[in-house]
Amino acid sequence: MKKIAFSGTLDPITNGHMWVIGEALAIADEVIVFLSENPLKKPRFPADMRKKIIERSVAERGWQHVQVVIVNGDYTARAAKKHGIDYLIRGIRNNADFDYENLIQQTNVDVLSGAKTIFVMPPRDLGSVSSSFVKALEGPVGWHWHMKKFVPKPAYEAWISGWLRDEWNALWPDAPASGGAHAAPSAWFDVLTGDSCYGAGTRRYHNIEHLVHGLTELQVWAADSGASPEALAALKKAFWFHDAVYEHEPARASNEEASAGMWLDSGLGMRSGDAQCVADLIRATDHFQESSITHPLKQVMLGADLAILGQDDEVYDAYAQGIRMEYGHVPTEVYRAHRCTALAHLHAKAQVGMLYCDAYFAGQYNDRAMANMGREIAALGGQL
Repeated sequence: MKKIAFSGTLDPITNGHMWVIGEALAIADEVIVFLSENPLKKPRFPADMRKKIIERSVAERGWQHVQVVIVNGDYTARAAKKHGIDYLIRGIRNNADFDYENLIQQTNVDVLSGAKTIFVMPPRDLGSVSSSFVKALEGPVGWHWHMKKFVPKPAYEAWISGWLRDEWNALWPDAPASGGAHAAPSAWFDVLTGDSCYGAGTRRYHNIEHLVHGLTELQVWAADSGASPEALAALKKAFWFHDAVYEHEPARASNEEASAGMWLDSGLGMRSGDAQCVADLIRATDHFQESSITHPLKQVMLGADLAILGQDDEVYDAYAQGIRMEYGHVPTEVYRAHRCTALAHLHAKAQVGMLYCDAYFAGQYNDRAMANMGREIAALGGQL
């Protein structure tokens, strides 16, 4: 069989879709992915972006002989025949899928005189994975960690980037295209998510995912506490910048002070009138220094920054591994000693109810954080 086609909106492409493409490659010399443009749907990504995501996902797996074609204003089955393809391939996950796909198959052949359909059944772990399922994950704390399990890396990265851009733009609804004496907010988004800040390849924890987690924590905290939009906006701006500068051995100022300086130098605070407020919240994330910051939102900022300590085992273990990789240049024994000291400091604060001083974060994470840190200290050979 020379060619098989696979079609869909693919917004986003999932691991289930990728499995079907892999099955098609196993029985055909070439696979054409028809990317359907449906005027009744409002996809997250435009067709050209979805095309790039699919191409990157295919390339990441080393697959060859896969072509992506955007279909506008035509039925996929009829477009397939025009490309010299006699068979489409579709995944069948359950009885409902079969009934629907059988109807489409009959329509394709009897009404459109188009390509016939080959049906394949995905493995159990992909049986419930669909684009709509993945989209429905967005929102609660940890949604990005769950999404990551069900889509290829290029799709995950594109989705996260789009989500972050929406978050950032919402903080600057009236921002002009030009920043005057300072760079416009859109330019600062590129800086913060770029390879000099959260997008740096050397950042294995203080990275884009940390940014997503913290911003989501703050959103959920605000919904739980009834916080004002102004308070939430100040916290989010501070979280965007709080680890913008992250050097293992700061030459002069602390990372927090340097990040606060970047925020003040950006001019964004002058635009919104909250320069010093946000700078103080950034400085407050220096957990190991006695701070004179008395901002009323300080404990919320600290709670969001330390929320990672109270996550489930799988997430916490990935965090701990990421921290070790960020300090990969530090000899093992030295790292163990310093890491145990830091964890013991935070554990002691948790024991007396001072790790999370905001009620929401304390209720959510304090006990779990103590268990996680105790477990890591023991694994490092330390003692509480």
